[in-house]
Amino acid sequence: MAFLEKKFKIGLIRVLTTENEDVLLAHERQLKSYFPQLQIETKCIPDQYEGIHTPELGEIAVPKIVETARSFEDADMIIVSCADDPGVEEIREALPGIPVTGGGETTVALALKYGEKIGVLGITDYAPKAYVRMIPDQMILGKPDGVDSTLDLMTPEGRKSAVEMACKLKEQGAQVLALACTGMATIGIAKELEEATGLPVIDPVMAEGLFAYFEYLKK
Repeated sequence: MAFLEKKFKIGLIRVLTTENEDVLLAHERQLKSYFPQLQIETKCIPDQYEGIHTPELGEIAVPKIVETARSFEDADMIIVSCADDPGVEEIREALPGIPVTGGGETTVALALKYGEKIGVLGITDYAPKAYVRMIPDQMILGKPDGVDSTLDLMTPEGRKSAVEMACKLKEQGAQVLALACTGMATIGIAKELEEATGLPVIDPVMAEGLFAYFEYLKK
């Protein structure tokens, strides 16, 4: 019992600025439902109301992400809840000794368990950097039509377009789908994509939580 009650606090960083508490805490609620042992505090970075969907927005966001990471008190781990892993390397340098990860590298690591051809379903015309680093020759990249930011995923049209693109990725030979935007986790679309394609789907929020749970077990 003592093992199950040990404390492990995660500082969770959202890269989408929002005053909507339901949106802000969406990833925290998901993680707590999967891994109730984890203690989580969520903060979003300022002045990024469209999140990160271009390299330029990513560059602007990194200093804010690092500053937000520094603002957590007594965190045992930092998670940047974004599939592009912005600021992850910088936080590791700024806060040595604290485990840091993001939604990208964790998603790719799990996707490799399920297949060699990985359908990368995201909201940009380019793959997030962890995907390029880890599976440069195994990706089949797909961007839903009409979806250019995480806000577009929250519309019925955006959701439908994501499902259609997932089916196209399967037709192109994908053996597993690695979601490349945590906004897809926010709308809880992974199960729907699995039902539509028959493929395993790696949800980035679940993936980052699984790696956090590993750190929790180690502590």
